[in-house]
Amino acid sequence: MTVYALDGLEVAVAGRRLVEGVSLAIEAGECVALVGGSGSGKTLSCLTPFGLSAGTPSGSARLCGTELVGRSDAEIRPLRARHAGFVFQQPATALTPHLRVAQLLTEAAMQAGAPRPDRNALAAMLDRVDLGAHLLRRYPHQLSGGQRQRVAIAMAVAHGPSLLVADEPTSALDAVLRHEVMALLDRLQRERGMAMLLVSHDLASVAGHADRAVVLREGRMVEAGPAARLIAAPSEDYTARLVAAVPRLDMPPPDLPEVGPCLIEAEHVSVSHRGEGWRPRAVPAVIDASLAIGEGEAVALVGGSGSGKSSLARAIGRIGPMAGGTVRWRGEPLPDRKRMTPVHRRLLQPVFQDPLASLDPHWRVSEIVAEPLKHLRPDLGAWGRAGRVKSVLDEVELPAAFADRKPAELSGGQAQRVAIARALACDPELLLLDEATSALDVLVAGHVLDLLERLQRERDLAILFITHDLAVARRLCHRIAVMEAGRIVEQGETERVVTAPEHPATQRLVAASG
Repeated sequence: MTVYALDGLEVAVAGRRLVEGVSLAIEAGECVALVGGSGSGKTLSCLTPFGLSAGTPSGSARLCGTELVGRSDAEIRPLRARHAGFVFQQPATALTPHLRVAQLLTEAAMQAGAPRPDRNALAAMLDRVDLGAHLLRRYPHQLSGGQRQRVAIAMAVAHGPSLLVADEPTSALDAVLRHEVMALLDRLQRERGMAMLLVSHDLASVAGHADRAVVLREGRMVEAGPAARLIAAPSEDYTARLVAAVPRLDMPPPDLPEVGPCLIEAEHVSVSHRGEGWRPRAVPAVIDASLAIGEGEAVALVGGSGSGKSSLARAIGRIGPMAGGTVRWRGEPLPDRKRMTPVHRRLLQPVFQDPLASLDPHWRVSEIVAEPLKHLRPDLGAWGRAGRVKSVLDEVELPAAFADRKPAELSGGQAQRVAIARALACDPELLLLDEATSALDVLVAGHVLDLLERLQRERDLAILFITHDLAVARRLCHRIAVMEAGRIVEQGETERVVTAPEHPATQRLVAASG
C-alpha cells in the first residue's frame, strides 16, 4: 500500500519557484531518503505539502490516498494529525520549553482524538524510545541533546501515524548518538510498519537505513534509485561528489604542516557550572584536564555531547569560566578572562558552531568583520580597518561585494567564512573552532575544511578544533584528545588514536565514525 506519494511537486516562495518536478512514492514499511546540499529544496519538498513551510505547493501530494495540494490549512491539519508524525532537526527548539515531558507526550497522543493517556501509558511511550519514566517530570532544558531527540521521536509516533517524516533528525547530535537515534528510528519503523521520509544532506549516512534515495539539487531531482546503488555506483557527478565529500577514517592520511615550539599549555584545568535547585551545588564539567598546542599545530578535542570539550576550550581561550588550573602562553601565565588585555585577546580568536547565530543580524559584513579591530587594534583608523576587512574577505574567498550584505543574505557556508574572516582580522596565533562545520552540509563543510587547512599553512596558525566527529578531526589535526565525563581519557598522534584506540570512549567514537 502506498502511504505517501509526490507527483510533479512544485513549491514557490514569494512567487519564485524553488522546487520543480519532484516525484516519489513510499510504501508501508519502506524508508525513502531525500538527499541534497544546502538550498537543494529537500526541506521545502518535505514540509510544504503538509502546510509546514512558507511555500505554496502545486502538483500532487497524496497522504493515505487523500490529496493535500489545494487544501486549506484547516483541512490539512486533521489529516496531518491523524496520519503523519514529524521529527525535526533541532530538538531543543522543537519541544515547547515550558511543558514537562509528560505534558508534551499527552498532547502528542491526543492530537488524533485518542483519550488522555495515564502515567503507565506515558511511561510506555518513553520505554519504546529507551528512556526511563523518571524523565516524565522534566522540562526540555533539563534533558541532554540525545534525550530531547528521543522525546521528540516518542511524540512523533505517540498517535500511531502511518508516515514518519524525519527532517535531518541526527545532524545536531554527536556520532555515537546519531547511530543510536537512527537505529531507534529503524526499529520503530519495523515494529509499527510505518512509511518513513528521511531528509538528510549526508547520502553515505542514510545508505544503511533508506531503501531508496532521491537526490535533489537546486530544487530538481538529479538521481533516484536504491540507496545502496547510489552510494556504490552513482551515475551523476553531483551524487558522486556528495558521497566523496563525507570524511572517512579509511581515507589516506593528510599531509599536515610542521609543528613549532609550544604555544599554549593548559595544566590541571577544572570547570564547574552552577547546579539546579534551591541550594544548588557546583556541577563539575571539566576535571583535571591538561593539554598543550604548538605553533602551527591543530589539536582536536573530541567527545560526545556533554563530555566537557566546549567547556575546556572556552576555559583555555578565556571566554568561559575556569575553577582551577593554569594556562600559559609561550611559558607565561595567561590572565584570567576578566583581566585579559586587548593584546592577549588578539592572540586567541573563536569561531562558533552556528554561523548565522554568531553574526549580528542588523550589521553588514564589513561592520561584523571590523568590530574586533576597533577593540583589539586601536592603532588602525577607519581606512586601515576598511583595508583589513577587504583583505581578510579575500583571504576566505569571499568577493568584495559581500561586504555590504547582511547575515540573512548569506548561505550557511558564506556565514561561516565571514565568522572565520572576523576571527582572522586581528592576526591571531590560535583559533578556537567550536564545531565549526557541524551545522553545514557535507559539501560546504568540505570547502570550509579546505579553507582552514590552507589558512593553517599560510599563516602558521595553531588551531584548537572541538568536534564530535573523529573523521573530520583527522582531516585537519596533528593530535587528538578524547574527552568523556569531563576528563581527557586519551590523547596522542591522530593516526595512532584512530587506528589503535585504547580507551572504550575512543573505541566507540571510532566505531561510530567508521
